[in-house]
Amino acid sequence: MTALSEPVAFPQDRTCPYHPPAGYDALRADRPISRVSLYDGRPVWLVTGHEEARRLLADPRLSTDRTRPGFPMPSARFAAVRNRTIALLGIDDPEHRAQRRTVIPHFTVKRATALRPGIQRIVDDLLDAMIAQGPPAELVSAFALPVPSMVICTLLGVPYADHEFFEEQSRRLLRGPDASDTQEARELLEQYLGELIDRKRKEPGDGLLDELVHQQLREGTLDRDELISLAVILLIAGHETTANMISLGTFTLLQHPERLAELRADPALLPAAVEELLRMLSIADGLLRLATEDIEVAGTTVRAGDGVAFSTSVINRDEEVYSAPDSLDFHRPVRHHVAFGFGIHQCLGQNLARAELEIALSSLLGRLPTLRLAAEPDTIPFKAGDTIQGMLELPVTW
Repeated sequence: MTALSEPVAFPQDRTCPYHPPAGYDALRADRPISRVSLYDGRPVWLVTGHEEARRLLADPRLSTDRTRPGFPMPSARFAAVRNRTIALLGIDDPEHRAQRRTVIPHFTVKRATALRPGIQRIVDDLLDAMIAQGPPAELVSAFALPVPSMVICTLLGVPYADHEFFEEQSRRLLRGPDASDTQEARELLEQYLGELIDRKRKEPGDGLLDELVHQQLREGTLDRDELISLAVILLIAGHETTANMISLGTFTLLQHPERLAELRADPALLPAAVEELLRMLSIADGLLRLATEDIEVAGTTVRAGDGVAFSTSVINRDEEVYSAPDSLDFHRPVRHHVAFGFGIHQCLGQNLARAELEIALSSLLGRLPTLRLAAEPDTIPFKAGDTIQGMLELPVTW
C-alpha cells in the first residue's frame, strides 16, 4: 500500500452515474485500505479491497450503531439525526438479530417468488398507462419509482394513496438541502407511521405491519417506538433503492447498446444481467462503521474509535476479483459482489429487489423494443455522492 500525499475527500459525486467518482482513482490504485477525509475534515479509513471488505463487514468489532459517540457521518444533514436510532441497519447484535428475526420470513426467496405475479401486474399497469399516454415519458416518475413504491405498500400494508407524502419525505430525508430538512422529514415519517400503526391496532389489515402490530407489539417483543423505526426503514429502503436501480439500470443499458442487444436476443441472461448491474452500479456507495476494538487489516491497524467507510463502487471493481471491472459483462460470476453489503447487516430485501428488477427491466425492454433516451446523456441529472445513487429524472422515448 502506498501513502497518498493528501487524504481524498469522501464521499464525492460521480462524474458518470454508473462509474465510481473520478476522484477515487487514486484509491483504486492504493487499495485495499486508505485514509480519506469526511465533509468535516475528520479522517477515516476507507476500505476498497474486495477480500478485506467482506472480512471487515462480517467483523462484530465494527459497529453500525450511529448513536455511538464518534460514529462517522457522510454529511451535516445526516449528522443532524445521528441520535435517532435506525432499525436493522443502525443497531448491533443482539438487538439487530432479534429485529431481523421478526421480519425475515417476509423477505425469503420463497416469499419473493410468491409476490412475482403481483409485481408483474403492477409493472404491466404502469406500462399500459405510459404507453397509452404516448412518448416521450419521464421514466422515474412514470415507472421506476411507482413500481417499488406500490410493491412495498402492498407488502407492508401502507396506503398507496399516501405515496406522494412519504416519497417526498423520503427524498428530503436522503437528499434534502440542509439538516433541518432531514430532521423534519424523519419526524414527519415517524408521526405518519405512528398514526398508521395506531389505526392498525384498532382495525387490522393484512400487511406486514399489521402482523407486527398484532403479534410482536401485543406480545411485547417490540414496543411502539421500535415498530415505528422498523416501519421507517422498511418503507424507505423498500422503494428508494429499487427505484434507483430501475432508473440507473435502464440508463446504463441504453448507454451500452451491444449489451442491450445481447439481452434482448437472449432473455435467459436477465438474472445474470441484474447481478452485473448491481455490481457495476453499486448504488449504496459508502457504508459506514465505527471500530470498537483495534483491528489488524492488510498490514494496517484500525484503532478503537476510528471510523471505517466502505466504497462499494470501488470494492465491486477490484481487479483481483473481476477482470475488466469497468466493463458491463453478463457472463462473469458476480454473486459475491457487495452491492447489498455483507455480513449480518446484508440487505434484508435483496430477494424482493431482484424479483422487482427482473420483472421491471424485462417488461420495459420487451414492451418497448425501440426505447431510447430523449435527451443527451450528459444533460440528464443524477444524484449526489452522499446519498443512494440513481437518476433524478430519465427522459425516454420509443
